[in-house]
This record gives sequence, C-alpha cells and structure tokens, in this order.
Amino acid sequence: MDAAFSTFLDGALGVARNAAAAAAAIIRRYYAAGVAVETKPDETPVTAADRDAETAIKDVLRKAFPGHAFYGEEHGREGDGDFLWLIDPIDGTKAFVRRYPMFSTQIALMHRGELVLGVSSAPEYGEIAWARRGGGAYLDGVPIRVSGQTQFGAGTAISIGNVKTLTRDARWNVLGELIRRSGRIRGYGDFLHYHLLARGALDLVIESDVNILDIAALAVIVREAGGVFSTLEGGELTLDTSSVLAGTPALHREALALFRAGA
Repeated sequence: MDAAFSTFLDGALGVARNAAAAAAAIIRRYYAAGVAVETKPDETPVTAADRDAETAIKDVLRKAFPGHAFYGEEHGREGDGDFLWLIDPIDGTKAFVRRYPMFSTQIALMHRGELVLGVSSAPEYGEIAWARRGGGAYLDGVPIRVSGQTQFGAGTAISIGNVKTLTRDARWNVLGELIRRSGRIRGYGDFLHYHLLARGALDLVIESDVNILDIAALAVIVREAGGVFSTLEGGELTLDTSSVLAGTPALHREALALFRAGA
C-alpha cells in the first residue's frame, strides 16, 4: 500500500468517526425519549432512529466523498464506483427497542471489493473501536491486540453469536467439539464479542447468521489487531457473506480445519 493511499485512509477514518459521532447524538436522543417501533418485511424491527442515523452518517460521508457509493441497512444501495461505504446505523435494533445497550453503529469502507476501514461505535455501552488497513486497531484511542492463545484448552474463551442455521447440519457437531476443547463459552454477540476478541479478552468468535453490514467494520478491526476473520468455510468476506469464524491465527486455523472436515 503506497503512502498516498495510507494518507487517504487516515483522512477517511477521521471522517467515518465524525459520521459515527453524528449518529451517536441522534441515537442517544431517541434512546432517552423512546421511539415507535415498526416491523420490516423480513420481520425485523426498525425505528426512526435507524433511518435518521443512517441519513446523518451519509450526509457526513457524502460531503467529504461526493463520488463514493453507499450501501445502508435502511436505504439500500446508492451509486457505483471503486469506493463503497457499508453502513448499519443501529446494529442490534432489537436491543435498542428493548432498552439495553447492546447495539452499535457500524461503518466500513470497501475499496474494489476489499475492506480497508472500519468504525464500530457503541454509544450507550460506552465504547468505540476503529481501524484502517495497515494502521493498527484502537479501542477508545488505545491500541489493541488479540490474545496470544495458540491452542484450545482451559484458557480458551469462545463466544457464539447467531448460530440458528448451524444447528441444521454437521457443523453443529463441530461446534460441540470446539466447546468441549475450550475453557469458557459465552454468547456476548453483536459488536461486543468482536471488541473483546480484538483486545485479547476472547479467543474465537463463531456466527452462522450475519449480514455483511453487521461485521464489515469489525472484520477490519479484528484483522488490524492481529486476528483472522473469515467465513466459516474460510472464505474472504463479500457483500453476500453470512457467517463468521474469527480468532487468533492459531485457533482460527485449527477451528477452520475442523469445520472443513466436519461439514
């Protein structure tokens, strides 16, 4: 990566953090006052907070990068080009409407199909993480790194997110094997287990039912913290990604071998 592109990413990261801050102000206001809940065709909830926050994010990004394209959770795809911003204004709307702080704003930048920048802002939980390709990962301004865990055992911590489809095939047995090999099993879910993974408090995260908008920014953060982030099959992330295997390099490698053998 050349110096000019690194400089561009530094600037874009600053803009993305400003966009996340603009969204946080809107989200906090709605969270404090309460908001009516609607149901989308896919039977998931949506609120005015989701829509207004996405609009605010795009307003900030579009002012800085008028030629870039956008793919948002609420307003869909807009524009074409080498640069595509991926936006989930409130990832965890179900938590938001039930008034517990396990929700976040996810903003990522994709350049020619490669994720290069990510901001994960959880305003009510009180954390913000960010990273850009080649620049390291940060949580609340402090550099973070995945753990040095190299093998499964009593010291290994796994977190499981959305795994409903995992129950339908042989991969469920693989998950059982990984659980038996590990010391702690948790289900932090959403942004939180990726923040914990990136700062070394967890070692492996498994999900089988996600959307790229949920995890694009988090993938950049985990990778820049020294972790490996792929699909459960070991594939690269695309706009169609629906599963995650993320962890320290050694544990990701071992878990991936098990999933490939057991699928």
